Amino acid sequence: MHYLNENKKTVYIGGEGVFTAISVGFFFVLVGALLVITPNIFDETLDFVRNIELADVPHSDIIFPAPASPSSHTVFYQAAAQFSFALGVFQFVMLTLRFFAQSPWRKQTETVGNLIFWLGAGFLIQTFLLDTTQWFVYWSLLLVVVGVSLIARAMVLAAARL
Repeated sequence: MHYLNENKKTVYIGGEGVFTAISVGFFFVLVGALLVITPNIFDETLDFVRNIELADVPHSDIIFPAPASPSSHTVFYQAAAQFSFALGVFQFVMLTLRFFAQSPWRKQTETVGNLIFWLGAGFLIQTFLLDTTQWFVYWSLLLVVVGVSLIARAMVLAAARL
């Protein structure tokens, strides 16, 4: 479907519904692929959830849920990292498609934020859960990635309004 938005002089190809369908389809393909390539992912996920208990956050008086033995869940972490990296790469592809299809800026900025979040989450899982198994460091830095993602969205949106 092609139509011209008279106010913005922008041509949309297929509308935003096409991007939604692609995104949902990719999510299902990704989950299915992870189920096929990750041995015993259901058992690994159940073991991970069963291993959660309350733990002291280092250097504070705060108690948060954490796995009792975080280093014993590498298969689960690896699947989470693969999921995150795949979604990050997908967001890059979607950003490229949105750019060429001239999607609204708010949709492009949302995709930039998602790209930063998923690639950042994958990097943090790889670095702080798989390589060094620092549970609370991972969660602290994930909050930083969320903040960076939101700042990037705001900066792209502000640049678009110039």
